[in-house]
Amino acid sequence: MTATDLFQAPAPGNAPDLPDAQTVLSVRHWDDRLFSFRVTRSGSFRFRSGEFVMIGLPGDNGKPILRAYSIASPFWDEELEFYSIKVPDGPLTSRLQNIRPGDRIIVKTKPTGTLVHDALLPGKRLWMLSTGTGVAPFASLMREPESYEKYDQVFLTQTCRNVSELAYGQHLAERLAEDPLVGAEAAQKFRRYATTTRETSPHMGRITDLIENGRLFDDLDVPPLDPAVDRVMICGSMALNMDLKRILETRGFTEGANSQPGDYVIERAFVG
Repeated sequence: MTATDLFQAPAPGNAPDLPDAQTVLSVRHWDDRLFSFRVTRSGSFRFRSGEFVMIGLPGDNGKPILRAYSIASPFWDEELEFYSIKVPDGPLTSRLQNIRPGDRIIVKTKPTGTLVHDALLPGKRLWMLSTGTGVAPFASLMREPESYEKYDQVFLTQTCRNVSELAYGQHLAERLAEDPLVGAEAAQKFRRYATTTRETSPHMGRITDLIENGRLFDDLDVPPLDPAVDRVMICGSMALNMDLKRILETRGFTEGANSQPGDYVIERAFVG
């Protein structure tokens, strides 16, 4: 299946009186499991690149169904973008995948999260490690001017089962050079490293294995992770997050937070 707009069912969420409602502007289905969409942004809404917010639709009983979604657009964008998986029996995503332009969805106005620059100590290289829809907060951070002001090199890794699941990240990386704020710096500092675990691709393997066996660094021709210079952001499955946490901490990295910056941070919000 190609990356195209697919609308196969009646669209939910048209009620104009939804609280905290925003209007869907566009929807793109990247394959049969993943889609992204853009919505209007309230003029008073403020967030830091990398944060997440609660979004949703009204449920059958009238009570909103809300889930945490990373904001895939940078803080300066006039619109809000989100990237989602389609969970067939998911309370929200089973319905959200059918939205169309013009629909109204709930976007709460209290963003939060740990994948922000404020939660990291100063460093020289920024690593953004993701799987699947975990690339969403990094879609924001790779277009964040601060990412290039603070770091000499910025790396994005994404690991998925199949090549089609990497399409969104590839699209973002290909358009980065055209970005009005960071295009010139990103051309010099940004590098993307995509891997698959099932379908054949140029780079294969779980990112944890590629870190431990050193292939990631050989392929990129850079030194291994070092807490003296490297800062790491992680967004993936709970299992992957915990494996990366172990790998980093055995190498001397300390976890950071908004209240106490460290060498690495982990996103802990999940969508269903």
